[in-house]
Amino acid sequence: MSLACIVLTLNEARHIQECLRSVRFADSLIVFDSFSTDNTVALAKQCGAEVIQRRFADYADQRNAALDAAAGRGAAWVLFVDADERVTPALAAEIQRVTRSTNAAGCQIPRHNFLFGKLTLGAGWYPDYQIRLLRVGSARYDPDRRVHEVVMLNGALETLHEPLVHYNYEHLRQFRDKQRTYTAYEADILFRAGVKPKPRNYLLQPLREFKRRYLSLRGWRDGFHGLRLSVLMAWYELRKYQILRALWRQGGDEASAPPP
Repeated sequence: MSLACIVLTLNEARHIQECLRSVRFADSLIVFDSFSTDNTVALAKQCGAEVIQRRFADYADQRNAALDAAAGRGAAWVLFVDADERVTPALAAEIQRVTRSTNAAGCQIPRHNFLFGKLTLGAGWYPDYQIRLLRVGSARYDPDRRVHEVVMLNGALETLHEPLVHYNYEHLRQFRDKQRTYTAYEADILFRAGVKPKPRNYLLQPLREFKRRYLSLRGWRDGFHGLRLSVLMAWYELRKYQILRALWRQGGDEASAPPP
């Protein structure tokens, strides 16, 4: 069963070669590039990858286009790996074994996330399952989910055991930048669904998020690192409702429903 590994890229020169070296067990390597302006493309070709360049609209659209490209090249399975992720030899062996034996439409893989250089096992960052191993023709991405894309499977989902290694946020500024983007996107989803913030949301939702991250998801296991992450995620939960309030004010307080 032929396996294509696909990496979506935009200016990933720092990571791309180490990423591709970790997936050399795949039958083919495809880099789906959004017209990088650094030397990502040249470095990918040096590793033997085929490079396909396509304008980026959103993640779901790009991943669906990549699935179509893999199907056109005769791949039976696709493994999506981000440039800042690495496949360990143990995970590679498990993937090869599963693709030869399973009847599932897709497989979810746990991740070891390194935040600020530290392996983070609490506060929601483990097992952090990602549906990345997909049977071609049995999986598509929901076009309505532009960020935090969702896989739709026509068949069963299997769970792998060996973790994918993810070198996530390297420093606090990078974390803040990404959370600002996610927070604005989530607030827009609530706005379009007609959700209006209530006064209690500004206090209770951040407190619930902190409790969920630090206690329920055991952020305390990571010491001060887990405490800081739980506080930061609670802060961005507050920011989500502040942005939602601003969206309603911009749209008019008298509006009975958000625009389409």
